[in-house]
Amino acid sequence: MENSLHSTGVTGGELVNKRNYIKKLTWLMAGGMFVDGFVLGYIGAVLPSITKDLGLSAAWQGLIGAAALLGCLFGAPMGGWFSDRLGRRSMFTFDLMLFVVCSIAQFFVSDAYTLFIIRFFMGVAIGIEYAVGWPLLAEFAPARIRGKLLCLTEIAWYVGFLASYSLGYALTIQSVQWNIILGLSTVPTLIVLVMRLGTPESPRWLMSKGRKEEAMKIAAKYMGKEEQQDVLNQKYDSTTANASFADLFKSKNIKATIFYTTAFIGSAAPYFAIAFFVSTVLEKLGLKDGFAGGLFLNALAVVGTIVTTLLIERISRRKMAIYPFLVCTVALVTIGLVGNASPLVITICFLIFSLFNAISGTVLAVFPGEIFSSEVSGLGTGFATSMSRVAACVGTFLVPTIIKTHGVDIIIWASALICFAATIVAYLFCPETKGKKLSEIFG
Repeated sequence: MENSLHSTGVTGGELVNKRNYIKKLTWLMAGGMFVDGFVLGYIGAVLPSITKDLGLSAAWQGLIGAAALLGCLFGAPMGGWFSDRLGRRSMFTFDLMLFVVCSIAQFFVSDAYTLFIIRFFMGVAIGIEYAVGWPLLAEFAPARIRGKLLCLTEIAWYVGFLASYSLGYALTIQSVQWNIILGLSTVPTLIVLVMRLGTPESPRWLMSKGRKEEAMKIAAKYMGKEEQQDVLNQKYDSTTANASFADLFKSKNIKATIFYTTAFIGSAAPYFAIAFFVSTVLEKLGLKDGFAGGLFLNALAVVGTIVTTLLIERISRRKMAIYPFLVCTVALVTIGLVGNASPLVITICFLIFSLFNAISGTVLAVFPGEIFSSEVSGLGTGFATSMSRVAACVGTFLVPTIIKTHGVDIIIWASALICFAATIVAYLFCPETKGKKLSEIFG
């Protein structure tokens, strides 16, 4: 039969090579996420030095802090559109090239306007990475370990953020020029870029374009027999081969779009609103050593990603989507009610929030390839990422001014409200996809 895959006489060596490739692709995606976290992590630590050197106002502090998020707002949908139209492979390399150029440019920046532009284009690259990387890895990964592999990439993001946050603070204490600190992202970016050269195209994307022969040739080289059969079972629909953003809001995709967009906002907006200015926020709440508190919160976030990776293939996807948001809501509401009356309670609640926010953020890596078909997975991921960055951008830009004029309480309550909304939407619209092959989900 045409849609069955007969024995191909795969040798043990070939099977090992295929397993090694999925490991390599996971590391390539993780490398990109490490760079993303690294680029975002140190800005909070070096912002006081930049402010002093360039004489930044509160508004400019917010703009510099939000620049990468603003760039992500444009880069994610653009990257998603191009990856669904032109393929995953080219965009998977292009975004790292853009990272390298911008990273090098940071060594030479000397004014706020130029720094904002450079950080903006770094955000464009981050947006492309989200829209391309997760769908690409999901389209290669075996169903039984797909969730675990995608979660591993998020560990890299938090490790990158933590390393950058710590390094930026340490080098600032040593009076290292902020240009040099910002430019350090050149090193990991170059390494990942070189490693990504030669990455093959996604067989599932090729099938979505009706290019069956090319798809099966790549699948035979890089995927096991079970995954090859799953690619072969993928249906080709010429009417959706060139999908647009409008397709995300049609009956086939609307629930997935609402769920994933809200979940991304619910995870990202509170995190960035607090994380970029975590030292200031913690100090305003009565915790004297803001940096130490922020460092510990980010370290705990790494623990959260590891916990998620260990549990993702054992627990329902729906539970992993719903309950972390609920716990974050309760933690933030408690902080809002206590105020600055009890530093111990505040500390415990922030630790809980950091842990479970990391869990919700890690699960986000799993869903794009499981709720959006290959025709729109880039578009869906890009749109959701973009909307989350709108919320995070607004929050990051406004946080310095809000803290100065209204205090920190309003930030805590707004974050709690966002987490609660994400809890409700996840309960209503999150599908169960654990352990299912992509052809079963979209067949």
